[in-house]
Amino acid sequence: MKASGSLPMLVMLFLFNLCQAALVINASTNTICRKPYIIYMGELPETNSAAGTAVDSHNSLLLEAIGDKVIGATYYNLDSGTIADQTPVDQDGHGTHTSSTAAGVSVAGASLYGLAEGTARGGVRLARIAMYKVCWSIGCTDMDILAGFDDAIADGVDVLSISIGGSPRPFFEDSIAIGSFHAMKKGVFVSCSSGNSGPQLTTVENVAPWLMTVAASTIDRQFKASVKLGNGATISGISINTFSPKKQMYPLISGAQAANISGQAYGNASACDWGTMSKSKVKGKIIYCLGFSGQDSTIKDLGGSGVIMSADEESEIANLFVAPATTTTARDGTRINHYINSTKTAKAVIYKSRTVHMNAPFVASFSSRGPQSITPNILKPDIAAPGLNILAAYSELSSVTGINGDNRFAKFDILSGTSMACPHVAGAAAYVKSFHPEWSPAAIKSALMTTATSMKLKQQDAELGSGSGQVNPTKALDPGLIYDINKSAYISFLCKQGYNSTTIRLLTGGKKLYNCSTFPAAKGTDGLNYPSMHFQLQNTNSVISAVFYRTVTNVGYKNSVYRAKVNSPEGLEVTVVPKAFSFSRLLQKRSFKVVLKGKFIKERDWILPASLEWSDSYKHIVRSPILVYRSLYDDF
Repeated sequence: MKASGSLPMLVMLFLFNLCQAALVINASTNTICRKPYIIYMGELPETNSAAGTAVDSHNSLLLEAIGDKVIGATYYNLDSGTIADQTPVDQDGHGTHTSSTAAGVSVAGASLYGLAEGTARGGVRLARIAMYKVCWSIGCTDMDILAGFDDAIADGVDVLSISIGGSPRPFFEDSIAIGSFHAMKKGVFVSCSSGNSGPQLTTVENVAPWLMTVAASTIDRQFKASVKLGNGATISGISINTFSPKKQMYPLISGAQAANISGQAYGNASACDWGTMSKSKVKGKIIYCLGFSGQDSTIKDLGGSGVIMSADEESEIANLFVAPATTTTARDGTRINHYINSTKTAKAVIYKSRTVHMNAPFVASFSSRGPQSITPNILKPDIAAPGLNILAAYSELSSVTGINGDNRFAKFDILSGTSMACPHVAGAAAYVKSFHPEWSPAAIKSALMTTATSMKLKQQDAELGSGSGQVNPTKALDPGLIYDINKSAYISFLCKQGYNSTTIRLLTGGKKLYNCSTFPAAKGTDGLNYPSMHFQLQNTNSVISAVFYRTVTNVGYKNSVYRAKVNSPEGLEVTVVPKAFSFSRLLQKRSFKVVLKGKFIKERDWILPASLEWSDSYKHIVRSPILVYRSLYDDF
């Protein structure tokens, strides 16, 4: 634990227009804050803790003691324009969900209408949460984001969990890169979501090397909602369907059969596009729709009893719908359509979802992939964490879908996204920091990355989707070795990337100018003591030639010997110099280099994944992924 005896402090900033300040963490609590104020729960913290200094920096805010979890909440609207309801309260559930994932208390019997039932708890259930709301329905502005960063850092938080994203920009133009650099200088760990634009390559967001970029992986739980047809056939679909059928069977037609007679509407009735169907034909029936585009709202508005959608591509994502609904494969959709057209009295029923087991983990299809274009030889994302079908607390100010007309309000909800993965790593970082309060953000990041578990189910894009692998918080407590990085090393790295004193000051802030000539030249292909190693070929047919310089610090046993083990594919030669080193005390440092040579053997190969493992006799395994990438197309 921290020397002061206080618990880790997490501050939550949230995604896009879904950013809210969550107050209902414990299901037994129903407290709602309708004014911007700092909330104290239980004993007032010491003045140097997060909410303590918040009193000084927000001295006009109301103080109130109402619990012991969320100790602070405020909002920012410096240049977002007119906002109707300016409040830190969570009005859509996203903030409650992510914050409870990071640090929610244990709640037995948690579920969404019986689905995913069990005990829900956050990553560090004893941690406190301070909330800084920087996004509104219109989006998030750089000014509000930076203001939130500044106050959170000044308030003394330990960990920042930021489920906010956008297209990568040069670091001196990127408010999250700037804010997280300032956080790093003050010893604050920053966890960020990698984005939800997968599985396309070069879509990863939040790529600054001083923050942790988190991909979304799957868990071994899936939700299936079956459809039974009037001919006795049962078809399994993927859906979070909380509705139980009130009848044994319902009339079943296709969107095409429900089309408006006039045919004047724009769109495709077969796909159940809005405005293409007749209410009289839809009412009371289950409608089969081609494709998947949120047709449940349309069918509900027209009085339908349910909807079956056929996805063009198979997906592991179970969606929550406003009406009884499920999503089938295109092949099963063809079977359903054939049945509809084979009889004049087609019938069907959609059953409530059931929980089934699936193999996991693998990187979720929506999770953004590398490589990145801002600093091409830094592998992003850094790590993966659960982000699919995550049950967590939810705001009862929003329906479970957030759609008008949905009358389901619950204390828990099931959501998917890298927004859900990010707080898992924030919680893991707080857990590690509680045991190692003296570690820098880079040291904590290194511990999490080098102890991560390789993805059980391999995918074509490998580490471009998962980085170092699946986070393993308990192993991160004892990593053996760490790759540490300080502010000066990051500045040397920026100099290597072509930044100058002007652009560096835009990032670092203040009046001080940093002259690159006064800093040691960053060495090697990437110029940074990073826990992973990545090389992008500039020319598809070029030979591979790269060198990485690394320094590790001993945080395991004082008398230990580490030996290198390399796993590499055909065409890639990985040489480690030296292949072994010894330590005689804690915090002792050892340096080595890794040389890559070779070429792509197969014409259509585009990645060569390898790894370096340092191991000692005490069962420490310090693993670094090595990835060589070449573009077969024009990515950037």
